[in-house]
Amino acid sequence: MIDLKGHQALVTGSTKGVGRAIVEAFAAAGADVVVHGRAPSEDSDAVIARCRSHGVQAEFITGDLSGPTEVVVDEVYENAITAMPGIDILVNNAGTYIDKPYLEMDLETYGRTMRLNVASPYFLTQRFARRWVERSVNGRVLMIGSINGQLAEPVHTCYDASKGAVAMMVKSICVSLAPHNIRVNGLAPGLVSTPLTSIIEEDPRFKRWMCLHTPNGEVPGPEVCGDGAVYLVSDAARHVHGHMLLVDGGMSGWQQPDMPDNWQ
Repeated sequence: MIDLKGHQALVTGSTKGVGRAIVEAFAAAGADVVVHGRAPSEDSDAVIARCRSHGVQAEFITGDLSGPTEVVVDEVYENAITAMPGIDILVNNAGTYIDKPYLEMDLETYGRTMRLNVASPYFLTQRFARRWVERSVNGRVLMIGSINGQLAEPVHTCYDASKGAVAMMVKSICVSLAPHNIRVNGLAPGLVSTPLTSIIEEDPRFKRWMCLHTPNGEVPGPEVCGDGAVYLVSDAARHVHGHMLLVDGGMSGWQQPDMPDNWQ
């Protein structure tokens, strides 16, 4: 098992889904962690308790990263540094999947999606990078993208565009920060079962179709993302820069599965 002892990590949007899986995997690997959410809840209490069960320090901070970027980024940054001044790992996970068909898209929905999925991780990374450069800290950044940054869906044009931007941020910010010994990588889940993808469990026919569309035939839970995230921020990945790791069961490599003759 990869050891993250001696490291401190902030994972945004980590009370549920992929973020929770990542922050709990970090704690299991020995990292002290800062859990982030919009407000305290039973979910945040449960995550903190789970992380502390591994014998690490775990703190909770709040902040709505979909708000005005210049305000909320400063708020989350200051809250995180106050809670844990030695943070050297940042995981930009907070995001939204709310979308509309392209011909119905409005500026409010578009703006909220881009603030949360693109602007906030861009500038939160900048804040931490400035701190790390000043203190000669070998920081690690992990951007959470999506298979939607690689493959398009007609009813998710705004979300797809935002995750495409995340994929390019991994590369462009990487080449900016690598000379400062700060590594930037990304992890892009395929379809995993989280509160944001509840339709998977609500529509058995849809789930069967998605399993068929995935080479390994699975729609797993978010825990499949934890180990990959631990690797990418660890010393084991010290020469991995600007890489987007797809955790998608092979979906991104399969142009179109064959429809079974008896499909219903």
